[in-house]
Amino acid sequence: MRPLDGIRVLDFTWVVAGPVTTRILGDLGADVIKVERKGSLDFGDRRGGLSGTLMRGKRSVMLDLNDPRGLDVARQLAAVSDVVIDNFSARVMTNLGLDYDALRKLRADVICVRMTGFGLTGPDRDHVSYGPTLQALTGYTLLMAEPGRPPAGFGYSYSDLAGGNLGALAVLAAIWHRRRTGRGQLVDLAQLEAVASLVGPTLLERGTDGGTSVARGNASQEAPGAPYGVYPCAGDDRWLAITVFTDAEWETFAEAVGRPTWTRDARFATRDGRVKHAADLDAHVARWTSERRAEDAMRLLQRAGVAAGVAADAEDLCAKDPALAARGHFVDVPTPEGRTVRIDGPPFLLSETPAHVAGPGPLLGEHTDAILSDLLGLDPPAIAALRADGVVG
Repeated sequence: MRPLDGIRVLDFTWVVAGPVTTRILGDLGADVIKVERKGSLDFGDRRGGLSGTLMRGKRSVMLDLNDPRGLDVARQLAAVSDVVIDNFSARVMTNLGLDYDALRKLRADVICVRMTGFGLTGPDRDHVSYGPTLQALTGYTLLMAEPGRPPAGFGYSYSDLAGGNLGALAVLAAIWHRRRTGRGQLVDLAQLEAVASLVGPTLLERGTDGGTSVARGNASQEAPGAPYGVYPCAGDDRWLAITVFTDAEWETFAEAVGRPTWTRDARFATRDGRVKHAADLDAHVARWTSERRAEDAMRLLQRAGVAAGVAADAEDLCAKDPALAARGHFVDVPTPEGRTVRIDGPPFLLSETPAHVAGPGPLLGEHTDAILSDLLGLDPPAIAALRADGVVG
């Protein structure tokens, strides 16, 4: 048994943020019906690529929502669903007649989830958003830069994952409320607000009393420290993160690297001195790390008690990380075609109601017939007629 067994989710989401929310709900047992259109945007293999891992365990129905008959099918599906969710801009579901007010007429206790970029209220409610723009608007892009250099930002859309995870939390709260009261509700999630909420104390510290955001690069934000940063290692694009705060930690580090001449430089004897001359110290540390494999340097420093870790790439994380392997984080999922795809599983373990990946991602429209037949009672000739007219696929 999984926590959301018996819950049905009608999923109009697309790209990443919304599908992350419904992926979590699916792992927890919900029957997620993904509404798709012909030519839906895919990211690689629908069974096991990015699309596959976002769509895992979901069922796909293909509808033409521009056709009144396709829209009617969507309404019928909404009437038998507990949760209806989208991540379009604010006006889209209203224009389709599938906003909260309309859905409540189909099912009084429905939970309607609107994961818009800027929320259903406010001056930007109708604007379209993308992950990198949300990250720029909330300060991440500026903060992730070297001092004196242009803003850098993430190498991927962090805000999509942030909004997706917080969206799942909001849905779970709404489901819990309905189980206690019998009432549904509207969940109005602004992805701008979701990602802004995760900037943390940095946002408050720099946004009050005339404070300004200053790019710190890899410098410590917790306490003064040096060496503190990410240093190049032998090989192609291999890096090692090292953290030294106190004088005692510095002595441990110096001993671990063999006390070369530069570790005895008087400028580096105290933390204040090391921080003041951090650029010179970093150059020495970088020369030391660049002569060693990241894994070897990490093990050497960790054995001595120095905080150090490889800056993992995809292979490190997916194929070599012993902690993730021990916890079974990556799972092998069989496909109907007889092959196996490896994807990431639920990132938590529940002892009584464990979440799990119910299956691979669906092919486009793979479950259209079954959904229309089982949930709406349409017979094969009726489905065939809709398909012939391009209403379903």
